[in-house]
Amino acid sequence: MPIYKVLRLVDAWVDYVAEVDADSAEEAAELARENEEDFDWEEQGIREFDARGFLTLDANGNEIESTRVGYF
Repeated sequence: MPIYKVLRLVDAWVDYVAEVDADSAEEAAELARENEEDFDWEEQGIREFDARGFLTLDANGNEIESTRVGYF
């Protein structure tokens, strides 16, 4: 029986945290959104979702689109 490499794709977010000086929690979120590049963001981890997709790779490591199954 042949053996194939199968790629599993998982929805995920990478969480980052920064310290923001503001008068309220709401203002802090808005300042971070409006001036994202002004803050030092530290990675806090990866959060996975329920979505899972799978597809087979060819001998060169390229995705074979016709083998795509699951939720993307």
